[in-house]
Amino acid sequence: MPARVRIELDGARNLRDRNQVLYRLAHWPIWIWIFFLAPGPLTFQLFAYGFDSRMAAWLGAVLIGTGIAAWRGRLPGVEPRPYIIRFTEDKPNPLYHRLCYTFAWSVLVTYTLLNLAGLIDALATAHWRLRQIYDAAYFPLAIPIWILGAAGELPRVKRSTKGEGHERRYFYGAVWAVCFAQPALGALWRLLPRGRPGDAVKLIGFVTILAAAGVLSKRGLLPRTRRIVPGELAVSD
Repeated sequence: MPARVRIELDGARNLRDRNQVLYRLAHWPIWIWIFFLAPGPLTFQLFAYGFDSRMAAWLGAVLIGTGIAAWRGRLPGVEPRPYIIRFTEDKPNPLYHRLCYTFAWSVLVTYTLLNLAGLIDALATAHWRLRQIYDAAYFPLAIPIWILGAAGELPRVKRSTKGEGHERRYFYGAVWAVCFAQPALGALWRLLPRGRPGDAVKLIGFVTILAAAGVLSKRGLLPRTRRIVPGELAVSD
């Protein structure tokens, strides 16, 4: 492995028998946000026009559903005890893990690609048609991801937990890239005027942040992106 890529040894990680209450509570809002964003065209209303009654109804349903799952310990990170202890163990991946991470991948990929398509389209045509793009393309993008998740063909969604030591790198790398790039794009949207010069800056900034986060993640420089070398006990995050 190249020296510039940071790794993490299983034996160097602290073991824990139980997840602390604050740790569990900190993970619940993550899954609230993931499932709240899942119906893309509906949620697009929130960013374009603000909160309305449909958003409130959907948020209430998500709060109830994820709250019940969290209470039963059926959300990743919200379990009373860590599920994954040994990264080399060929252990069945729980259905709730696979479901949650499938929807997480769907949100990460679809929103990024659709916003990127909207930026490119605006730069090419001098018109913003992001709403139309979401309406036309969200589900054609999301459904194949859901199918791949059901088939166990996505990182952290496979039928076995054996590859967690490196699969989580891809997931958290994508999370960091989106969490950096999307708020930055939102700020640029507010600060810069519409028109090709401003849209070009938005596109360049968005792509640059995504690429930079990808490089940092590949080198293991962002939290939870180091490759965990298997062989001894470790606890999954």
